Amino acid sequence: MRVALTGGATGIGSEVASRLSKAGHTVHAFDINEPASGVDLWIKTDLSDQVSIREALDAAQAPYDALINNAGLPPRAGLAEKVLQVNFFGLRTFLTGMLDKLSDGASIVNTASRAGGQWKENLDEVKSLLSLDQAMLAEFISARNIDPTRAYNLSKEAIIVMTMAQTEQLLARGLRINSVSPAAVSTGILQDFHKAFGERVAKNVARVGRAGEPDEIADVIIFLASDQSRWVKGQDIIVDGGMSAVIMSDALDLK
Repeated sequence: MRVALTGGATGIGSEVASRLSKAGHTVHAFDINEPASGVDLWIKTDLSDQVSIREALDAAQAPYDALINNAGLPPRAGLAEKVLQVNFFGLRTFLTGMLDKLSDGASIVNTASRAGGQWKENLDEVKSLLSLDQAMLAEFISARNIDPTRAYNLSKEAIIVMTMAQTEQLLARGLRINSVSPAAVSTGILQDFHKAFGERVAKNVARVGRAGEPDEIADVIIFLASDQSRWVKGQDIIVDGGMSAVIMSDALDLK
């Protein structure tokens, strides 16, 4: 495969790049930082900057058999607007610009999060974000009193909904799209989630025994990017070590 990957320098993205490279695939990484290894080409890309995205799209060496949109920011104080710029608007702009650079039958994989699992309950706000002109983002955040944690959750809810909404349109173009929703993965940003979500993270990790490892998420992403998953379309795949199941079991009083 010839793969375009955003966020290939660290964490899950670095593991995806390494595994693809070792398997003999070609990887072009689009990241603000240069990956240390595992890629054949690095194209510097700042997903918070529309000019940088356009330049990256111009530099992309198509065609690609898979597009993995993995880059993203965690919830951090003072970064609510940038989180939404990178995690949603940047991802969407890059994805849209890459569509004509994908080969027939190509797979698109968007990294969402288990934190986006409340998209149904928050659908009105998600739809508002999906229809928003990015120039109005600061006003949107202020009017809705969106803090960095809500910005992160909203960005991931929007990715899940956008993935679903684009499925039929992309099928008509010979493309397929899915999302992956990890939870509590042992990367350099895990501490950000402990700070943002408090004791819930530690409690959920304790109940399933440990946090996930980047390679365990990478395995699922690569499967969805490959032809082995050719009949998996428009799905959000939760990879959380059983966290969702134990929480749902409690809620439904199944024990």
